[in-house]
Formats: sequence, structure tokens, C-alpha cells
Amino acid sequence: MADVRTVLAAAARRLGERVDAEALLLHVLGRPRSWLFAHADDELDAARAEAFDALVRRRHAGEPVAYLTGRRGFWTLELEVTPATLIPRPDTERLVELALERLPAERPASVADLGTGSGAVALAIARERPRAQVVATDASEAALAVAQRNAQRLGIANVSFAHGDWLAPLHGRPFDLIASNPPYIELSDPHLAQGDLRFEPAAALASGADGLDAIRHIVADARDHLLPGGWLLLEHGWNQGAAVRALLAAAGYGEVFTAQDLEGRDRVSGGRRAG
Repeated sequence: MADVRTVLAAAARRLGERVDAEALLLHVLGRPRSWLFAHADDELDAARAEAFDALVRRRHAGEPVAYLTGRRGFWTLELEVTPATLIPRPDTERLVELALERLPAERPASVADLGTGSGAVALAIARERPRAQVVATDASEAALAVAQRNAQRLGIANVSFAHGDWLAPLHGRPFDLIASNPPYIELSDPHLAQGDLRFEPAAALASGADGLDAIRHIVADARDHLLPGGWLLLEHGWNQGAAVRALLAAAGYGEVFTAQDLEGRDRVSGGRRAG
């Protein structure tokens, strides 16, 4: 039997980075990262070494770490993820930040998260705004089941779930804020055949020739689901800010804006229904 340090070093060389190797080993062992510092010389039994090697081989073949471990951190939450859901990314936390800025903590609010996937956006908002009532929709029953399990495991009770395409399951219900991280990649984008994206649900990634089909649909329908003064916030690609602002303005939204992510790229655009 080899010790933890040796097994981990070999996996890191194979994968070309240590972070993924550590995440997979800690998943197999059921240990926090801090455990490694005190137990690097511990021997790894054959069963766990074999399980770790199987995950390393799958990661080497391209499978995302989040799907291999079934977990991904987002905001302050540890979320279950599966191949039925998009893997939450740090960029999407900007959407949460902008939503929270428009939802005062001291008063009730109604919020919708469209295409919730793992529930990342809906659950982050619901956790930070316990007086808000959040409803999360998704066209995928499998994704919605993951989001519901996350809500239950995290003990977040002020969120409900509705199965259906975008706004369809809301049945005219009005909201103070509607948020969405819809698919926005162009169908012909070569990145869809590369890296982690190969394993993520295509319907959650790509939307039409220019990537804006889902956004067009949401922009057109969301205004009738907003209360006077309500906000629509949409995540989009780094090069789509101007196009999304134009769609919002043409649909009659006011106070149209685009906000950048931490790397200074256009990331979220929004507009407000006039009072």
C-alpha cells in the first residue's frame, strides 16, 4: 500500500494539476482538505486507492470534478449537482449580488428564478433574504428534483419549485424581481465540444444561432410577470451586453444597464418595469 502523499502526487501528475486530484481523493475519503496536512503519511487501503484511481481515470478522460463528486460550492452553499444540471460557476454569483441589491432585507418580496438547474441562484437569494418568497422553474424534471433536494438538505424553506419552460408555470403571477441564468452560447461555438462543457446538458448551455433565443423569449414574456417597479436580471455572455440591452429597451424596460464580473467582462444585464 502507498501513502496518501505518494498516491496524491501521482494523480496530480496524471491530471496536470493538484486541485482536482485533492478534491477527488478527499471525496473518496470523506475528509476535509485540512485532513491532508496531518495525514499525508497515512497508508491508503486498496479499496479506497482503487476507487480514487477510477475517479482519476474518469477525470483524465474529461468528466467534470463536480459530477464525479456530486458537489459544487456556490455563494455560501454546498450544492448537489448531477449531469442533469449545469455546474454552478462563480460568475453567476454576480447575478445573485445584483438581485440582493434590489431586494431590501427588511421587507417581503416575491422572486422568480427561471431555469434554476441545481437551484443555485434561487437558493442563494432565499438564504440571504428570508422574508422573500422565491419560486424556481425548470423545464427539466430531473434538474428540478436536484434543486428540491438541495433546498431540503440546506433547510431553505422560503423557496418553491415549478416544472415548466421559463415563465410558463408561473400562470401570470407577478414578481418584484425575476432572475435567470439562461443558455446563451451560440450553437456553433466550438467550446461546446471542449472541456467540461461536453458533459453538461446542452439545453442549459446553447440557445440558437446567436445564443440569444432564450433571452429573447424571457425578455418578451417577463414584463407581464413583473410588478410595477420590478426588475428583470439576466446573465449572458461577455460579448452580448449591447444586444441584451437593446432587447430590453425595445421591450419597454427602463433603467437598462449592464454589470461586469470580477474580470471586467459584461456579465449581467437588466431592466425595470415602469411604475
